Amino acid sequence: MVRQSPPVPMLGPLQITGQSRDHVIVREGVVLQPAAMVAFDKMCKAAAKDGIALRSASSFRDFDTQARIWNQKWRGERPLLDKAGRLLVADELTPKARVRAILLWSAPPGASRHHWGTDLDVYDQASLASGQRPQLVPAEYVTGGPFADLTLWLNRHMGKFGFYRPYDTYRGGVQPEPWHLSHAPTARAASRRMRPQTLLRALSHSQIDGKTALIADLPQIYLRYVRSVDPAPTVLG
Repeated sequence: MVRQSPPVPMLGPLQITGQSRDHVIVREGVVLQPAAMVAFDKMCKAAAKDGIALRSASSFRDFDTQARIWNQKWRGERPLLDKAGRLLVADELTPKARVRAILLWSAPPGASRHHWGTDLDVYDQASLASGQRPQLVPAEYVTGGPFADLTLWLNRHMGKFGFYRPYDTYRGGVQPEPWHLSHAPTARAASRRMRPQTLLRALSHSQIDGKTALIADLPQIYLRYVRSVDPAPTVLG
């Protein structure tokens, strides 16, 4: 018997913006939509046969978690980096510049693809020393980095399981993230449900730092940092 993939749910505004989690399931610390979970499990098993211990550093992330990350960067409690990865001083930036700096590496609350239960950040546990944790920086995923072999393996195989990198190239907004994978079948359905007014509604009712500057610039932010991503390949596999 051929096992059918779980159905892809039609997400509502609360699910799209991470204010609900009834569209995801939890398995060994990974939180994804059922269809994405099945695909990730299969990919992990395939990677293990090639000596790669594929793990998730982050999967589903709710609105409040994304807001906490945003606020910590706004206040300078978490590193705020420029395009080259150099440390910025949050208090030295105008509100608009601070918003744009955060957006280079972090989505606004309500706009993260992690809210959808379709995306996750991955690394190779087998390439780390005991007790070492991934930093999720580009240098780890290129030649000479601990996850260089993982990058090559994903390049060859991730499409077979429906995954691709939405932040593979720089498109004027978010910096490339070689660790960030998206499950195309579920992410396409979620992306169609994301609208500017959905994001505005979520932000308007939130308590986040820099909200005035963020909302004032939201039309451009939506186009440049939310919508400007690499499309899923037409043919996966």
